[in-house]
Amino acid sequence: MNLNYRGRFAPSPTGPLHAGSLLAALASWLDARAHGGQWLVRIEDVDTPRCVAGGGEFILHQLASVGLVPDEPPVWQSQRSALYRQALDTLIAAGSAYPCACSRKDTAQALAQMGAGKARNGELIYPGTCRHGLQGREGRAWRLRTDAHSCEPKSPLALISTAPLAPDFIANVNDDGIWTWHDRRLGVQQQDLAREVGDFVLLRADGLWAYQLAVVVDDADQGITHIVRGEDLADNTVRQIALQMALGLPAVRYLHTPLVLGPNGEKLSKQNGAAALDLSDPDTTLASAAAALGLSAAVGDRASALSAWTAEWRSRYNT
Repeated sequence: MNLNYRGRFAPSPTGPLHAGSLLAALASWLDARAHGGQWLVRIEDVDTPRCVAGGGEFILHQLASVGLVPDEPPVWQSQRSALYRQALDTLIAAGSAYPCACSRKDTAQALAQMGAGKARNGELIYPGTCRHGLQGREGRAWRLRTDAHSCEPKSPLALISTAPLAPDFIANVNDDGIWTWHDRRLGVQQQDLAREVGDFVLLRADGLWAYQLAVVVDDADQGITHIVRGEDLADNTVRQIALQMALGLPAVRYLHTPLVLGPNGEKLSKQNGAAALDLSDPDTTLASAAAALGLSAAVGDRASALSAWTAEWRSRYNT
C-alpha cells in the first residue's frame, strides 16, 4: 500500500446519497486504488440543524452496498470541535482572524452603499467592515483575513501531527493577491480571493463551525494528500488553500469531477430533490456512476469491474 496517498469521501448526512454523490464517491475510491493508497470516509455533520437523524449510518450502508468500504473507521465532524477551536485560536493569536458583528442584511447594505453587487453564485462578498474593530458592537462570528499577510505560512498547528509533507507545486499567491492552483482534471485555475470571496466565516453567528475551517483541519488531521470531489466545489479550493497556509498545514492535490445534471440542466443535489440511490440492483447503480465518469461498461462481476475501472482511471490520472 502507498502510504504517501490518502484520499477521502466526505458526505454531509442531510439526506441519502444520490447519483451525483455516488459519482464523487466512486471517483475518489478509484483514485485511491489507482495510486495504491488508502480511502477514508468522513461524515461531515458539523451543520447539525440540516443533518437527518441516522443519515450518516445510512450513507455508510449505501456505500457498502456498492462495494465502497473505507480502509479506516469513519470519523464524524460533530465529535471534533476541540480541533476546530484550537485552529481558530491559532488564527486569532496570529492576527489572521477577527470577530464580526455584521448580519447578512448589514453586509448587503454596506455593499449597496459601495455600489457593489453579489459575487458569483449569489454569495455576498464581505467588504471587511469589522476587520479593524467592532466599533462598539458585539461580535457574532469570526472571519479569516484574506489579505496576503494573513495567509503567509505559519508554524504547524500543534494537534495536527499525522499529515505528510506537502507535495510539489499546488498553489501560490502573487503580490496582487491572485491565487493560482492546479487541478488534475481542470488544469491551472486562478482566483482573486479578496475581491471575489472576501474575508470568509470560520465560526458562524449561530455557534456552528463553518465548513471551510472544519474540512481543512480534518483533512490535515487525517493525513489526506489527495482530494477528489465534484466540480461544484472547485470554487472553495482557494479558501481552503489559504487556510492551510495560515495554519501551517500541508497542501493537498485536487481533482474535481464532472457533475451529474438533472432534467432541468441543474446540478443533481439533495436540495433540488434528487432521488436516493436505487440499491435494488447495486451493480447496475455502480455501473451508471462509472459511465457518468466516462469509464467502460462493466464486464464480469463487481470485483472485475472495479479492477478494470481502476486501471482506466490510472491511465487517465496517473499524477
